[in-house]
Amino acid sequence: MWTAILLSAAAMTAIVALRYLASSGVFAWLTNRRLPEYHARLGPQIRREIGWSLASAAIYGVPAGIVAWGWQERGWTQIYTAWDAMPFWYLPLAPLIYLLLHDAWFYWTHRLMHRPAWFRAMHAVHHASRPPTAWAAMSFHPWEAITGAVVIPALVFVVPIHVAMLGLVLLVMTVMGVTNHMGWEMFPRRLVHSPLGGWLITASHHQRHHEEYRCNYGLYFRFWDRLCGTDKGLSEAI
Repeated sequence: MWTAILLSAAAMTAIVALRYLASSGVFAWLTNRRLPEYHARLGPQIRREIGWSLASAAIYGVPAGIVAWGWQERGWTQIYTAWDAMPFWYLPLAPLIYLLLHDAWFYWTHRLMHRPAWFRAMHAVHHASRPPTAWAAMSFHPWEAITGAVVIPALVFVVPIHVAMLGLVLLVMTVMGVTNHMGWEMFPRRLVHSPLGGWLITASHHQRHHEEYRCNYGLYFRFWDRLCGTDKGLSEAI
């Protein structure tokens, strides 16, 4: 049993690492095409970001591997594969529930990590990226990585979700984690400044967090920032 769990954790670590390298690599390449000067003189920083991110991949891979083993070998989770196992209307609802719960967890843990002692111990590694790049998406101190690694593995034990919809959640996590750090706005201005865009977090919103630190703590949605008075709008730099 333990050998199977270790192999599953190693496999998931490799998958997370490759997903990070592929996604960050693509958006870093796009950044170089759009803003050739953005990464100038950031070589040492980018190498640090990649190093911390690969360490984070191992931390994310362990609980993910345990979940994968428990799902396949023991049926412990609420992940299902049959399309008719739940009502059809629940299919798109499940990923929204996951994103909302993840967003709430992220907002409050992120805000906690901006308290001075917690910041120095956990979050300073991430903010050492000045300016942030696409490679900084998973550039976390191990303690911070743990806070992010447990959320989805915990949710699959309590909230039913189709395996394809779980893949969609992971895709959204990956894309938003990378694009919110790459220093330019990939989404159309008409969307970012629309009523809908006013509730979504994109690079323009998260860039301001990296500029001012004490604002814009959310991950996907802006309503926690708005409710708690920590939303300071969009960066003017991008």
